[in-house]
Amino acid sequence: MTTPDLAKFSADVQDFIAKNLTPDLTKAASLGFGISRADGERWHKAVYNQGWIAPDWPVEHGGTGWTLRQKQIYSNATALAGAPMIMPFGIDMVGPVLYSFGNSEQKAQHLPKILDGSVWWCQGYSEPGSGSDLASLKTAAVRDGDDYVVNGQKIWTTNAHKADWIFTLVRTDPDSKPQRGISFLLIDMKTPGVEVKPIVSIDGMHHLNQVFFSDVRVPATNLIGEENMGWTYAKFLLANERAGIANVAHSERLVKALSDITQAEQDGFGGTLSDSNAFMAELANTEVQLQALKALEARVIASVEKTGAPGDEASMLKIVGTQVQQTLESLRVEAVGNYSLPFDTDLIRGESNLPAPGPDYAVSAVSDMNFGRASSIYGGSNEIQRNVIAKAVLGL
Repeated sequence: MTTPDLAKFSADVQDFIAKNLTPDLTKAASLGFGISRADGERWHKAVYNQGWIAPDWPVEHGGTGWTLRQKQIYSNATALAGAPMIMPFGIDMVGPVLYSFGNSEQKAQHLPKILDGSVWWCQGYSEPGSGSDLASLKTAAVRDGDDYVVNGQKIWTTNAHKADWIFTLVRTDPDSKPQRGISFLLIDMKTPGVEVKPIVSIDGMHHLNQVFFSDVRVPATNLIGEENMGWTYAKFLLANERAGIANVAHSERLVKALSDITQAEQDGFGGTLSDSNAFMAELANTEVQLQALKALEARVIASVEKTGAPGDEASMLKIVGTQVQQTLESLRVEAVGNYSLPFDTDLIRGESNLPAPGPDYAVSAVSDMNFGRASSIYGGSNEIQRNVIAKAVLGL
């Protein structure tokens, strides 16, 4: 295998960003999961046309064949430039499950549309009363001829109101041990009996939803792998999800933004916030944690390249990554002070005709901090991740 020219590759990435990442896309990207589907698809299509949409996929399924260093260069460059996220539910979550455990027909039906972004997915895992204890889920799928009949409810379903398909965990054997009676089922969101109801979250935005299934008939051909083996596929998927939640490059961008803010905001004593020893010490401490996180990220990506899965280190990455992210978001609110008090979702979405009461970097400070509190919960709460580390890594 020839060693890639990293300098040329980095220049190619920067050239791609300069040509395709327009100011309106950067602004839309600040909404995170709240980005419109049209804007999200526009960026997805640009990356797909470049051939870079699935860096972590095997080449035979549409991956790039990049080295670890190339992946880091690309992800850091796009995150630091403020590019929209590639929605993770297809590329990072159900896609790897499909090419690892799906049959040839399922791969042919779904993988091309995940790659080109023409079909959006959402994740049907959590239920009322079944969050961190996911194995207690109650949504039932009963076999009836060539179909499963699904009844139940999912909650906190990000992007369900925008999605075409949902991958779900359903209970197919109520009499076995909880983890043994679960299956992994793909459901078309247009199927009769599927109902989506919005949840407006603490950031004032609509990312989340409840999804209800009432006698939803799903072809048995939509079952991934074996019946009652869904827990195995779910753990595989969650490991990939946890590795992505760390958002290392995004936190680097937050650090740079905070450094700029400290030069602009006053400290109340005639200087700028950059003169505040207490604030700058806390920012510096968080930067040190971020550097350690980057090293851990490199280990996790190397594990993916070697074994095809992130391994138990993904739990460590998830814990530290979310802690760093939440600290940086809290520091941003502290830095902008009173400017963070006005909370106008029309301003945050860019739909207001009125000017912001303060600088642009203050508009979404509280909204981002509020929604960021959930990052230590979704994908398996940090408390659960500590249990995973204690058992799998430390052998306790």
